Amino acid sequence: MSLAELIGERPVFTTELGVLFRGDCTAMLPRFPDACVDTVFADPPFNLGKEYGSSVDDRRAEVEYLDWCRAWLGECCRILRPGGAIFVYNLPRWSVELGHQLGTMGMQFRHWIAVSIKFGLPIRGRLYPAHYSLLYYTKGKPKTFRRIRTPIETCRHCGGELRDYGGHRDAMNEKGVNLMDVWTDVPPVRHGKFKSARRKANAISTKILDRVVEMTTREREIVLDPFGGSGTTYAVCERKKRRWIGIEIASTDAIVERLSGGDLHGHKNRDYVDD
Repeated sequence: MSLAELIGERPVFTTELGVLFRGDCTAMLPRFPDACVDTVFADPPFNLGKEYGSSVDDRRAEVEYLDWCRAWLGECCRILRPGGAIFVYNLPRWSVELGHQLGTMGMQFRHWIAVSIKFGLPIRGRLYPAHYSLLYYTKGKPKTFRRIRTPIETCRHCGGELRDYGGHRDAMNEKGVNLMDVWTDVPPVRHGKFKSARRKANAISTKILDRVVEMTTREREIVLDPFGGSGTTYAVCERKKRRWIGIEIASTDAIVERLSGGDLHGHKNRDYVDD
């Protein structure tokens, strides 16, 4: 029996690898069977009052927002297979609370990944906000953790290698440096080939999803993204031959347009997967 038949919902779009549903994830996820996905990536609304359409409330009271997050987080943890990974992308303000929620659900903390983002405005009386947080938890001991190496950094002036990796250059792997938990190399999403004119909201970089997918899954394993947005997760899964399940509460036109185009663009990425 297919997933669509199990949950009693007709998909709006399918590929050989994935299936996309339109609806509210808090209503749909409870119908999913236990332990059916390998990795979850969630990029929910940040409760900043942005306009995502009439079906999305991005102006919730603090307690209401956190209760809403607990509802979908709990379901995501339930349908995650033992050893599976969950990533949650959000503002540090909310990630502190969401990390606590994941801990109370029995999930194992792996990393708080700081993703450098420098397009915000200064806030009076505060430090300049220059990163979003990517929480990385697993359901017990991780069943898959593939080492990612990034290129050795070079000086933009002389082109020489930067020797700030502990002073042990001779002991370093020529394939690159172990991926760190501070990502300063994620490009902003500006070009139209990475997002659709049908959706004005911010889109997430394919480089983030490249790392999430490569680090915690292998080909044909299943990735769930319950907040489809512009479809970045699904596009990356298509390129990397992962099966995927998508849910989007607002219009899915931008996602369908992106996945139907035949050219699944990705940001330049020189990572090396040391499997």
